[in-house]
Amino acid sequence: MVKRCIITLVVLACALFIAGPAAAKPGDVARGKDIYDHRCAVCHGAEGDGAGAAKDLLNPPPRDFSSGNYKIKTSSFEDMVPNDEDVFRMIRDGMPGTAMPGWKDLLVERDIWDLVAYVKTFAKYDKPPDKQVDYGTKIASSADSIAKGKKLFEDGDRCVECHGKSGKGSASKRLKGDAGERTWPRNLTKAWTFRGGSKPEDIFARISTGIAGTEMPSFADPASKKKLSVEERWHVANYVASLAVTGNRVNADNTVIKADKLEGDLPATPEDPRWEKSVPSTFYLVPQLIAAERYFKPANDTITVRALYNDKMIALLLEWDDRSKSIPGDESAEKLADAPIAEDGVAVQLPVAIPKDMEKPYFGMGDAAHPVNIWHWASGTKDAVERIQLLNSRGYKEIEQRDAAGLNAKASYRDGTWKVLFTRSLSTATPEKDLQFAEGKFIPIAFAAWDGSNNSENGSKHTMTTWYWLLLKPATGYQPLIAALLVMLLFVGGLLWWARSARA
Repeated sequence: MVKRCIITLVVLACALFIAGPAAAKPGDVARGKDIYDHRCAVCHGAEGDGAGAAKDLLNPPPRDFSSGNYKIKTSSFEDMVPNDEDVFRMIRDGMPGTAMPGWKDLLVERDIWDLVAYVKTFAKYDKPPDKQVDYGTKIASSADSIAKGKKLFEDGDRCVECHGKSGKGSASKRLKGDAGERTWPRNLTKAWTFRGGSKPEDIFARISTGIAGTEMPSFADPASKKKLSVEERWHVANYVASLAVTGNRVNADNTVIKADKLEGDLPATPEDPRWEKSVPSTFYLVPQLIAAERYFKPANDTITVRALYNDKMIALLLEWDDRSKSIPGDESAEKLADAPIAEDGVAVQLPVAIPKDMEKPYFGMGDAAHPVNIWHWASGTKDAVERIQLLNSRGYKEIEQRDAAGLNAKASYRDGTWKVLFTRSLSTATPEKDLQFAEGKFIPIAFAAWDGSNNSENGSKHTMTTWYWLLLKPATGYQPLIAALLVMLLFVGGLLWWARSARA
């Protein structure tokens, strides 16, 4: 009897451990209201209807709790009501790619459960969902499962129609939410942007339930012509999870773009295979909020940079994911874009002079004492080819447009990704106006990007980075070795001379 009780207690303890911090607990509605009014009402509104003061500045818009419609849940697609644990996780972990932050650093577990209890009152539901996602028997990820998932992903454009063949969200049709707002398909190569988790079981749940309020359907729905069995959904989940390794990830410790020196010509196109041997650096892009017109609804979120140089020239390759190729005047492009469509674009910002100390120009287009060069590329229109501009700036209100002769750009767009190659000579005839590149020097560098199909990004409405560093690495070759040998020979020669002098 004692042994049985011990076993029972161990089993219960294990169950509690496995359940973790999100195990459902009753919350205090009154206390939850106090927290909500202080932390959440500014976006979601005092009545929970998503009509808070910040509503018009957010994309996607804040969740309307009064509808009872939740995007991320583990209850069945047949049941609109989420599990309490689902709401808990959304509050705790936030919703990546939106303005909804994770609150786990500011709220303790009890606070979050109190919020769950209060948020549920807006839709006036207090019963748990009747059905849950049927996970069946999990299929472990393997080459065979991933291959089967890829085939299912592409068959009949089941997932490709929205997410694109590369999974980067290069859609072939315009999407919108239930409230009429513009929505974009998820870039499946960027797992850190997944809402509700990026593990295969999390992805399986999204495929099974769909995403309420969007055009992402449930593939467990027997009424759907594109329905997938439990086994097939596991294969697709494993394939989607595998796509994450194809994306460029931000490494916060990497703040230096290291340019290798080449002998001979530099790559002339973005697709030159030599770029694959150079080290990429990926940085976050954030909305431009410094000068009017400020921008709050970005699409581009990262940019990857590679650099190479030779004795005469430098080449910078900029790469970023963009769900659509924005070409004003092109009918198919305009169907996907927010009106009015604008050009896609990217820019490089450099100081006119390399700082002698750590002081850099103001990263918002320089300042009066520290001017900057800006290399700006735009994708062009139906009637005009891509173009490049050279600007000198001392801030947003003092910009000089110059002749871009000597500065070149070449671009390619494929499967939801832009690549733009900039080339320029290391030195110019106007050092008072242009940066003169130098080996072994840490040169400040910053970037900006425009998605012309998203909320008409144009002018000051764009994403940008802060300053990072560009370093032209001196070529190693045999010169350091020869120099070391010469020093050693001189040292040995000196010792021999000293020994002979001592014997004399």
